[in-house]
Amino acid sequence: MGFPWLFPAALFYYELVFRLFTGGHVFRLGTALALGFCCAYGGVCYVLSTASRSARRNRRIASALLVLAALPYGIEDFLYWQFQVYYSLNTIFNGAGDMLTGFTGDVFRLLFSAGGLLRLALYLAPGIGYSLLSSRPGPDRIDGRRRAMALARSLAFFLICRLVVGMAPQLSLVYGERYTFPAAVEQFGLLTGVGLDARESLFGRATFQSIDSPPAAGGESTPEPQQTPAPEYALNMLDLPLDDADAGSDIQYLNRYVAGLTPSRQNEFTGLFKGKNLIFITAEAFSPYCIDPELTPTLYRLATKGVQFTDYYQPAGAGTTGGEYQNLFGLLPIDGGSSFTEILQSPGAVTIAGLLTQEGYYGKAFHNNTYTYYDRNVTHTRLGYSDGFMGYGNGMEAYVQEQWPQSDDEMISGTFPTYVDRQPFNVYYMTVSGHSGYSYLTNAMTRKHWDKVQDLPYSDNVKGYFAANLDLEAAMRHLMDQLQARDLADDTVICLTADHFPYGLDGGAGLGSQPYLEELYGHPVENEFDRDRSCWILWCGSLEDGDPIVVDEPTSSLDILPTLCNLFGLPFDSRLMPGRDVFSDAEALVFDWYSWKTAYGYYISSEQKFYPTVDEAQIPDGYAETMTTVVANKVNYCKAVLDSDYYHYLFGQ
Repeated sequence: MGFPWLFPAALFYYELVFRLFTGGHVFRLGTALALGFCCAYGGVCYVLSTASRSARRNRRIASALLVLAALPYGIEDFLYWQFQVYYSLNTIFNGAGDMLTGFTGDVFRLLFSAGGLLRLALYLAPGIGYSLLSSRPGPDRIDGRRRAMALARSLAFFLICRLVVGMAPQLSLVYGERYTFPAAVEQFGLLTGVGLDARESLFGRATFQSIDSPPAAGGESTPEPQQTPAPEYALNMLDLPLDDADAGSDIQYLNRYVAGLTPSRQNEFTGLFKGKNLIFITAEAFSPYCIDPELTPTLYRLATKGVQFTDYYQPAGAGTTGGEYQNLFGLLPIDGGSSFTEILQSPGAVTIAGLLTQEGYYGKAFHNNTYTYYDRNVTHTRLGYSDGFMGYGNGMEAYVQEQWPQSDDEMISGTFPTYVDRQPFNVYYMTVSGHSGYSYLTNAMTRKHWDKVQDLPYSDNVKGYFAANLDLEAAMRHLMDQLQARDLADDTVICLTADHFPYGLDGGAGLGSQPYLEELYGHPVENEFDRDRSCWILWCGSLEDGDPIVVDEPTSSLDILPTLCNLFGLPFDSRLMPGRDVFSDAEALVFDWYSWKTAYGYYISSEQKFYPTVDEAQIPDGYAETMTTVVANKVNYCKAVLDSDYYHYLFGQ
């Protein structure tokens, strides 16, 4: 094994292949840093592969290391191909088994497709090629001096890369206190991203105490309030033990942070839905672009006759379970797919289910796919619904036939009679009919509704997406018919949103190269806000005869929980929720990790640039810097809630 540059070259080759397939930027500083880190890691691999006195054993070690090094690239590449986001270690470990068992067809479809076989060949080429071509690996054992020189080179490359990172504020933040896995992969390469992710998983956020730091321009209230609340409106806050001197240090940091926030106020919409039934739906891969007055008249009615959110976003970071987490807990899934499990490991988590159960509501959660997928048999029984959870395998099979994907119409139509007479009721549906892929041959819902979309002016892939979502339309039509037949429409609220954007439309394509998504959207998709523009339906029959309630400010899935709490007149503390009641005096803010958007403009963290959408003279001095700090604190709060079991401390006793 006498080739000291073999491993650095192989690792950088993997990096380039990975970036090309995932739509990552090749001609940027991040690629140069990835090369430097590959040289550092490659030197260590070289030393390991020359440790034996046996030339044959060294060759085997080298071949094994080349194949092992390809594994994280191949796994992450295939996951990105399917889900369109970089998956952190927690998300992979939380959902890997479910992915293999629940979506075996999708796994094999990707693996044995032309693109899948090409990926396998490219990632395995260095290991196999070396094994075949290196009949004699070199000296039986490399002398200690050369091995020491190799380690010295590795250390030098690593220190140079760290120096460059330390000199660039944007890179330094990503490496440290504002780390995110996608940003780390883009800026430093996949192996360094995996290493930093392991650091976060094992030791938590290194700068946890920064959550106690105030924004550069003052507290985390709006720099310029958009309305002056009437003095008779009470504050949305609870009597919390925020001055507990006996709490642990992490809890005290959180207490100081929460105590320093400005609570929002109640408003004219407080209690508008008090005592009404609630049907909460997280719709798989739903988007506003499949709503049409002719094709989906029921969804169109719900979207236009209730509250209208004209600038709504569903941040995509951890697939379906991440989207559910945002919708139900009002927090970012900082620990990826495991966030759901972590927050429910002990009592105290704040959910609309738990709050309404305390008000005497009957409640149940439903899902029409395998009930154990993403451990929903554990997590969804702890959401606070009084009657637990039903999925396919623990009851749903009585209503839904086995096919892929299963029917939303069959689920909602079949289960509606089980709770309609138990008012007030509070039910939750996680649908699956809109799941990718959308091929006529492989998607039962696409085949079922193909006759309604075959003449649309779109590609077959986008037609298949429309067809799959027509089963949700059928479900909502039957639901509305039943509510009206029983005179329950005025007493029932429907809250419907997505879990993530339709990532199944463009296999493996990155931002700026998603033709099917752009075909569906009707505009270019160049950043995360273009991609994650979504739909939040909030409807009640009692609203239909009045003037539309229009919310033009930016809103997101993190706003759902506080808004529902306000509308149902439930006691809650707005300081504990990173989102806001959209009818309150709090400033509109959407954030996806460290990128954010407000009424003044949006900030793209990967570019470290603020794009104003109003006259710059209207923007307060230091606004972008202040909001960036506000968002960083909110992200750290979402992490700290999990790390410290904060809700258990506040409410679990």
